[in-house]
Amino acid sequence: MNKRLRTVILVSVLLIIAALLSGCSPATGSVDLNNPPGVWEQFVVYPIAKALVWLSNLIASIGIPYSFGWAIILITIAIKLATLPLTRKQLQSQKAMQDLQPKQKELQEKYGKDRQKLSEEQMKLYKEAGVNPMGGCLPLLIQLPILWGLYQALYAVAGTDLVPPAQRAFFWIPDLFFPTLAVGTNWLGEAFQAQDWGMLFAYASLPIIMLVTQLIVQKMTQAPKSKAAKDTQAQMMNQMMFFMPIMFGYITLGLPAGLTLYWTVSNVLSMIQQYFIMGWGAMVDWIPALAPKSAAVQIAAPVAVVQDPVQAEAAADKPVKRNRRRR
Repeated sequence: MNKRLRTVILVSVLLIIAALLSGCSPATGSVDLNNPPGVWEQFVVYPIAKALVWLSNLIASIGIPYSFGWAIILITIAIKLATLPLTRKQLQSQKAMQDLQPKQKELQEKYGKDRQKLSEEQMKLYKEAGVNPMGGCLPLLIQLPILWGLYQALYAVAGTDLVPPAQRAFFWIPDLFFPTLAVGTNWLGEAFQAQDWGMLFAYASLPIIMLVTQLIVQKMTQAPKSKAAKDTQAQMMNQMMFFMPIMFGYITLGLPAGLTLYWTVSNVLSMIQQYFIMGWGAMVDWIPALAPKSAAVQIAAPVAVVQDPVQAEAAADKPVKRNRRRR
C-alpha cells in the first residue's frame, strides 16, 4: 500500500469524524444515566458520562475550582495512557516510513511506468524493513469511537442536574456544555450583532488554540524538507492535510467547549509523545532553531569547504612543506 492510498484512508477517517460530529444528533432532554437506551450507551457513552460526573464531584469536594474541566483533562490523560502502546507503534511506523522515503523515490523513478511492479517492490521494501504501511491509522481508528462517545456523553450529562453550574466553568469559559446542539454555530452571528466580544473570546479562543495545536501535531508528523523525498504528489497530499485542522477548527465552534478542551489537551499530549519518539519533525522548517545541533554541525562543515577552497588547499599543503623542511 503506497503513501497516497494511506493518506486517502487517513483523510477519509477524518471526514467520517467530521460527519459524525456535525451531522449526527445524540440523545437530548432528560437523561437517566442508570437506564441506557442501547448497547452503545451502556458500554461507551454512559460509562464516560458517569466517570466525568464522579471525577468532577471528587475534584470539587477537594476544593479545586473548575472541577468539570479538570475531569475532562484527567479523562484525556487516561485515554492517552491507555492508547500509548498503539501510539508508540504508530509514531515508530511513521518514522520508519520517513526513513524509507529516499528508497521509495528510487523505486518510483525505476518502476514509475509499471504500477503493478512498483507496488510489488514497495511491499517488498516494507517487508524487508519490517514496516506496516497502515500502522499510522490504527490509533486514529481506535480514538474515533472514544471521541464520538465523549461527544454524546457531554450532551448526556448536560441533560441531567448532576453537574452544578459552578462546576461547568473553566477559567475564562463560562460553560463547557455550550454551544448546545440546538445553538450550533448560530451563537457566532448573534454575538457579532450584539458586539458581545467577551462571549466571542470565551468560546472562539479554545477552537483557535485547538487549530494551532493540531497544525503543530500535523507538521511534526512530517519529515523535514532536507530529508523528505521530492515527490510532488506527496507534497500535494501534505498540503491537503493542513486543510483538515482548519475544517475541524470551524466544526468545534458549534460543539460543546468541553469536547474542544478534550481535543486540545489530546493534541498537546500528542506533541509531547511525538517529540520524544520522532523529534520535532518538519517543525524545523518553520523554526530552524529547533534543528538538532549535530545536524547543524554536519551541514556547516561542507559549506566551509565550498566557500573557501583556496584556504583549504593551502591548509592541505602546509603539512607537506613542514615534512620537507624536516627532511
